[in-house]
Amino acid sequence: MSDTQLTVTFDGGGIDDARAIVRALEGVFGAPGDLPADEGATVRTATFDAPDAPRAAAAPAGGSLSAPVTVTVQGTPQAVEAASETLARAFGARDEGAASGDQERERQLLLVP
Repeated sequence: MSDTQLTVTFDGGGIDDARAIVRALEGVFGAPGDLPADEGATVRTATFDAPDAPRAAAAPAGGSLSAPVTVTVQGTPQAVEAASETLARAFGARDEGAASGDQERERQLLLVP
C-alpha cells in the first residue's frame, strides 16, 4: 500500500447518496480514511488510501441515488481510472471531463439515479 490518496468530492444529492458512492468504492480501495458525515453540507469529501495497483471489484455495491451527484475523483492515474470504472459500473454515469498533471489526474463524473 502506498501513501498516495484518492480524494472523492460529491456535489449534489444527500448524505445517503454520498455513502452509497463510498460503499461502491470500498470494494476497490478499502474503507476510507474519512466518511462524508455532515447532513447539511452541499459538498462532501471522502479520502481513500490508494494502493499502487487498486484491486478489482467483481460487482461494486452501489445502489440507487435520490438525485444526480457530480463526483470528482483525484489521485494517481491508476486510482482515478479504477474509481471511474467502478462508479460507472455501479451507477449510471456520464463523463464530464478530465485533467492530467505530471503525477496526478482528476476526473469528473455525473452519476444519475
